[in-house]
Amino acid sequence: MAGKKNGGCGLLVLVVVAGLLGYGYYKSKQDASTAPPSGSDTGGGTGRYVALGDSYTSAPKTGELAGRPAGCARSDNNYPHVVAAKIKPAEFVDVSCGGATTANLAASQSTRNGTNPPQLDAVTSATTLVTLGIGGNDVGFIALAPDCVTAHENAQPCRDKLTAGGDDQLADRIADTADKVGAVLDRIHEKAPKARVVVVGYPTVLPDGNGCWPAVPLGSGDVVYLRGELGRLNDMLKDQAKAHKAGYADTAAPSKGHDVCTSSGTRWVEGLIPASPAAPLHPNARGEAGMAGVVESLVGS
Repeated sequence: MAGKKNGGCGLLVLVVVAGLLGYGYYKSKQDASTAPPSGSDTGGGTGRYVALGDSYTSAPKTGELAGRPAGCARSDNNYPHVVAAKIKPAEFVDVSCGGATTANLAASQSTRNGTNPPQLDAVTSATTLVTLGIGGNDVGFIALAPDCVTAHENAQPCRDKLTAGGDDQLADRIADTADKVGAVLDRIHEKAPKARVVVVGYPTVLPDGNGCWPAVPLGSGDVVYLRGELGRLNDMLKDQAKAHKAGYADTAAPSKGHDVCTSSGTRWVEGLIPASPAAPLHPNARGEAGMAGVVESLVGS
């Protein structure tokens, strides 16, 4: 019985942290979107829009499967599709893929059902708009998952381990990812010098305060710690966008109050057992539409 109980907890936290941490979290302080520098127009029957990103971009299970490989779990109502339907470019290509890291932008990605070519292959000299939602998977939280689950509401096992000795491992990993994101942005500009580029941040997953244990079995200490640490991820993305001639779509601020602890009719991000079609702890269709609204406000029509 003890072994079965521990195994169940381990599986649960893998799902929790994969959703919360593997794909990003929200900023710890208010931020604002910034428009991309001027470039070729996209919309109204002109231009080529290319969407790059991970599962917060591909939006598994929120709609009908779009494109191949099937293993990328790319939905036809994710924020790139919603943006494309609104601005109406002459050409639209969505190559986002669940589980993608910055490495999968320049190299192929194997999935459980097919291989996604290097996402940057879709970016050509004819491209006039690129959205990029990436970075969370590079930080590599999944291996740390078993240490985060707790049966104690006020515990902080992850913080205790990850800051032992005075070195913050998560902060280090986020810092290490910055140069990778910057290099991707430089490569996009090289391949599509006339394109406007928008880095899309991650939306709010958990609320301010102590969270909603035991529905999400993270102790209050770890909720506060992870919120602050993962706020760094969005901070880093915004900084890299500014340094590499890209705009930044802040999806965290508008999604506050729509987190996993809110009602099923309000939330943008689903919980462990989704009440609306979505992957656990990922944006639902409402959330993807909300993210699209931020991007649309930056790129116009």
